[in-house]
Amino acid sequence: MNYKTIQDTVHGSIRIYGTFLRLLETPEMQRLQWINQLGLTKLVFPGANHTRLEHSLGAYRLAERMSDSLGLSKEEKHTVMAAALLHDIGHAPFSHTLESILAHETEKDHMDITMKLIEGENEIEDRNCPTIPEILEEDGISPSDVAELIKGKDERASLDDINVHEGQAYFGDEKYLYHMIHGPMDVDQLDYLLRDSHYTGAAHGIIDLERLLQTVEIHNGNLVVSKGGISAVEGMLVARGLMFSSVYLHKTARIAELMLAKAVVPLKDDFMYIYRMTDSELLATLRKQGGFQAEIVDRLKYRRLYKKCFTLVPDMLKDLKDQERSAAGSLDSIRRMERSIASRARVSDEKVIVDVPNEELKLSEPRLDKTNIKVLDDGKLHDMFRYSPLCRALQKRPSISWIMMVSCPEGLKDTVRRCVQEELFDDSGI
Repeated sequence: MNYKTIQDTVHGSIRIYGTFLRLLETPEMQRLQWINQLGLTKLVFPGANHTRLEHSLGAYRLAERMSDSLGLSKEEKHTVMAAALLHDIGHAPFSHTLESILAHETEKDHMDITMKLIEGENEIEDRNCPTIPEILEEDGISPSDVAELIKGKDERASLDDINVHEGQAYFGDEKYLYHMIHGPMDVDQLDYLLRDSHYTGAAHGIIDLERLLQTVEIHNGNLVVSKGGISAVEGMLVARGLMFSSVYLHKTARIAELMLAKAVVPLKDDFMYIYRMTDSELLATLRKQGGFQAEIVDRLKYRRLYKKCFTLVPDMLKDLKDQERSAAGSLDSIRRMERSIASRARVSDEKVIVDVPNEELKLSEPRLDKTNIKVLDDGKLHDMFRYSPLCRALQKRPSISWIMMVSCPEGLKDTVRRCVQEELFDDSGI
């Protein structure tokens, strides 16, 4: 059998063979080595230069190991390994940085694009090799089965949706393969927590991977954990919460990424083509536009970032104007607020960035609030909450301490801060 051994920083030697080696060599997979896993987070954590390709290989390896631990058939194992390897091929440049605006404008997120690539509805141009569905079908793997694992037809398969009554669970169809790709303890997040922790130098992402792999089980068609794995699951959930609050949602990284997103907005007519670009190709495209877009590229290149001028925290909500209190955090409402603040400050809209991360998190990481993993104890299924007060506490713990942040060029901080306060609060407020 034709194979290659890849030396990975996190998992050591990864053996990739047959169908998976051919998939790895496709243009869709190779593009991922030019896309940063953590977007512009490297401007805060300089070591975070790892790529989506590295993460995809890590997820592939964990899918292989979890499949062996669960005793899956060859067909199931190959299907879930293919899904793990391919799960990120639809990412735009800089990973999740542009997710919100691209989804808003195209009505497709990176999982939708991934599914279309796997099923052959879209493909990268100038290829000189078989398409992804052709490669899968030659090995007897159904492209539609792989695509459905990336994003279930009705996104129904969250473990938190399993109803538990008197220690027993009532299920529909079997979902364990889906849970391996999209669940509270799936191979995607197991790899990114370990990998991102390693490359950022943040110790928060360390998890007991070996124990988790030893204690996952299939029960009535669903992926669960045995009672002996409770502490390992708690550790993983703590790691996830801390990585989001300290790394993924770091305020400076958020500002840099929203600066880039603001520069991309004028490329509206080319949004679908952006999904084919690499990080460097997108920056080159923006530079060619000149003006504000070229300025943003230079600001990112030399780390001349906008600065935080105002932060809205929960205690301030009671003082908001009535219309602002009821405003949704949609992209349209955020843009309206940016225009209004900029008008008050008599500067261009480009100089004001309003960040309301909660809605965006639902798109980029819908698993973040999933803490109620199911525990198999003496043949009966129970909520994790029954055994772990820590899980209940984590569910209540906010991933970020602020609700909204406004940033602008450093020289405008005082002016924009005053205008934000006029926008949000009555005269009697702050």
